Amino acid sequence: MASAAGILLGFAMDRVLGDPRRGHPVAGFGTAAMRLETVTYRDSRAAGLVHEVVLVGAAAGLGIGLRRMNAVRGIRRHHLGPARAGSANHGPTIRTLGEILLTAAATWTVLGGTTLAKTGRAMADRLEAGDVDAARALLPSLCGRDPEALDADGLARAALESIAENTSDATVAPLFWGAIAGVPGLLAYRAINTLDAMVGYRNERYERFGWAAARTDDVANLGPARVSGIITAALAPVVGGRPADAWRAWRRDARKHPSPNAGVAEASMAGALGVTLGGKTEYRHGVEMRPTLGDGPVPRIHDLRRAVRLSEAVQVAAALAAAATAAFLRRR
Repeated sequence: MASAAGILLGFAMDRVLGDPRRGHPVAGFGTAAMRLETVTYRDSRAAGLVHEVVLVGAAAGLGIGLRRMNAVRGIRRHHLGPARAGSANHGPTIRTLGEILLTAAATWTVLGGTTLAKTGRAMADRLEAGDVDAARALLPSLCGRDPEALDADGLARAALESIAENTSDATVAPLFWGAIAGVPGLLAYRAINTLDAMVGYRNERYERFGWAAARTDDVANLGPARVSGIITAALAPVVGGRPADAWRAWRRDARKHPSPNAGVAEASMAGALGVTLGGKTEYRHGVEMRPTLGDGPVPRIHDLRRAVRLSEAVQVAAALAAAATAAFLRRR
């Protein structure tokens, strides 16, 4: 039960503390990745693959190393404790407690759901106050759209789509891999997702170099995105929606999206909320015409608040499911 307890404790820490304001390990990883890029960058897929393997391998290796250190500490305490202390052996207890704390720390490090929800609510507050300039200044913390090209409704839609996608990427996916692979899975997934956000673009610099990062992220999110879609559909009544509408939007519209995973997250959210997402999407590098997802009106500010509530409900359900899965797998 140590992994399950660690996952739940780490999730609770994210709910209470959110992301650390300074010294965030993910930010440190990003800095290291940028420095390595100055060495590994070539305009080729092979160079991008090397970049991906080195960094993701290092993150997974760190997780494996930390887990082994905890196991070795428990083994030493198991053999040496009674001789030194002349009392009962507490080696297994120390090892279990160490695994709980290690899993909790890794889970807290990789989750971003609480900060995502806070940012979504802050965006809704600014839009409700009519402060479009402040809302535009906040948008880059959610997504890469061009805020200057968006009005209030466009900002609400951009924020809602980002919340839908990142509910899967920032919470469901790391919990999924933490349940399956423990601390190494948590750290490796966050490395994969961070590298995709850094170099997984189809522009002149990263078209080939970022190919490995983008494809690895797609593969890593195939399962989690669908778990997220299932939970989103099931919890649609939390925001006055119908599971059947979310399921229908997913089955009908997700395949239209250029991303095999973001389409699932956004379509199921659109169906649950009863709104239409997609359409003209303006980035700094240009304009994309995205397929429409869901039925109903374009999202407004109150729909953004509903999306935040649904995101938080999905996060709680995903944490409970991950803990149950981890307990089942470790028992077997």
